[in-house]
Amino acid sequence: MNKSITKTKAMVFTALFAALACVATMSLHIPTPGTGGYIHPGDAIVVLSGILLGPVYGAVAAGLGSALADLLAGYMIYVPITFFVKALIAVASYFVYHKLLSASKNIIFKGIITGCFSTVIVAAGYCFFEYFMYGSGAFASVPANLIQGLSGLVISTILLPLLKQVPDFKSII
Repeated sequence: MNKSITKTKAMVFTALFAALACVATMSLHIPTPGTGGYIHPGDAIVVLSGILLGPVYGAVAAGLGSALADLLAGYMIYVPITFFVKALIAVASYFVYHKLLSASKNIIFKGIITGCFSTVIVAAGYCFFEYFMYGSGAFASVPANLIQGLSGLVISTILLPLLKQVPDFKSII
């Protein structure tokens, strides 16, 4: 395949996944009591961005789409934090799925393990940054962030076998 076509396709998929991450994050807000945050299905797209687009394009899609959702939802202070954490999740998802679990052919197993790593990064990443903003009160957001990460784990694991049917992703998954 022509290198410019591959790069163009990668850029189009990056924009598509950024938009999907934004929409999935904003489509369903379940407010978390006491934290001011919310649980959403956007983390599934973040994980899938890393798995399907690779560490660079996946990180850009996950970071931009998720940060844009925070910007549009009025969570201005979280925009840079979200960009960093979600980009990190996409990079980690790529390496866990394609490198650490490369010997396994079971995409459900690989999806679950990748989602577990994602869940830990969501909870730890936000707790780390919130500690500088709220002190020890940051630990109050950990349970909600774990639930958010688990929802991403479940949704992305369900979507992986379906996405395997898409010709552009068949060889990747």
